[in-house]
Amino acid sequence: MKWYVVYTKPKWEKRASEQLTKFGVNCYCPTIKKVKQRSDRKIKVEVPLFDHYIFVQLAEKDRNLVFNSPGIVRYLFWLGKHAVVKDKEIETIKEWLKHGDTAKEISVMQYQIGDKIHLNSGPFCKQNAVVKDITKTHYVLILESLGYVLKVKHL
Repeated sequence: MKWYVVYTKPKWEKRASEQLTKFGVNCYCPTIKKVKQRSDRKIKVEVPLFDHYIFVQLAEKDRNLVFNSPGIVRYLFWLGKHAVVKDKEIETIKEWLKHGDTAKEISVMQYQIGDKIHLNSGPFCKQNAVVKDITKTHYVLILESLGYVLKVKHL
């Protein structure tokens, strides 16, 4: 069985994972502990490592089972197909998180306007860019060295 990536409603990662587990679906929602500042104190909370994403392992014929949870929005797609994560990659995430010291250093961040990034693939590989704008579906990047403006779909 393959691991698929499922996109959830905001703040539904853990609930959706619990619900799907009750339905018999093998789920993985990697979490880390963070210190959050309240108005009068600091508290430790367990938050998902990846906002809006959980991993589900099921047979291809059973993929629609995930929609039994109201927190599930859709599957993540890559190159027109359902995004599949290798078993080895899931195990690597579990290993990283098992070691408490390294988990403190892990964070997944989305790009912000003004961020400088380095393109690692595609026709503009090895070019530096600046994030000019972010829409619901695209990033607008400026390739300063070439004077180009690129519109790139979110992954």
